[in-house]
Amino acid sequence: MKDLTVFNKGLEQLGLQLTDHQKEQFLQYYDLLIEWNSFMNLTGITEFQDVIVKHFLDSLSLVKAVQIQDGQKLIDVGTGAGFPGIPLKIAYPELQVTLLDSLKKRLNFLDEVIARLGLTGIETVHGRAEDAGRNPAYREMYQLCVSRAVANLSSLSEYCLPFVEKGGTFISYKSGHVEEEMKQAKKAIHLLGGEAPEVIYFTLADTDNERSLVTIRKISNTAKKYPRKAGLPVKEPLS
Repeated sequence: MKDLTVFNKGLEQLGLQLTDHQKEQFLQYYDLLIEWNSFMNLTGITEFQDVIVKHFLDSLSLVKAVQIQDGQKLIDVGTGAGFPGIPLKIAYPELQVTLLDSLKKRLNFLDEVIARLGLTGIETVHGRAEDAGRNPAYREMYQLCVSRAVANLSSLSEYCLPFVEKGGTFISYKSGHVEEEMKQAKKAIHLLGGEAPEVIYFTLADTDNERSLVTIRKISNTAKKYPRKAGLPVKEPLS
């Protein structure tokens, strides 16, 4: 029997109430993550309590930055092993979620998770953000875009803001303090239709891990030339 004390405490701190069924889905997700991680690289974090805090509760910390509403469309860019998209979907079953990743093997894992957990209103999309961001099926179609991908804020903004509808929000999950990064990304964010970012700092439940949520509201449509072709947002960040 896995000890959910830290998880329950973390949920309480976030103001979230989950049913026993939802908690069971998180446990199933953990078991699948460990099973698949034995033959492909999904995460370096495998201890149960570490996954609970550094993946599950960290993903759910989005509630500190935005008010999530039923029926909203959310895209998770560079979702990897499904963080934060799948924890958010479990906690908010009415969210319409798209998980985007460039590696098909990871999406095979996510498809298995979705099937085993019985999740509906969620899809996986195989592709690079630069290509999907130009596709009319996804471009400016989401109220919320989230990413825990590791990249500078200028590059991430070019990956993510094209997916966000005018009036919607992009939230980047970051470690530690990000003032300098936000300063460097200011011009890029403006070019892409976003307003000056706001940041929320917090420490993860039961740890001294410093985290930040950088929130960028989309105030105008993204110019057609963005995102630029694959590879450029990282090689030559807008500045």
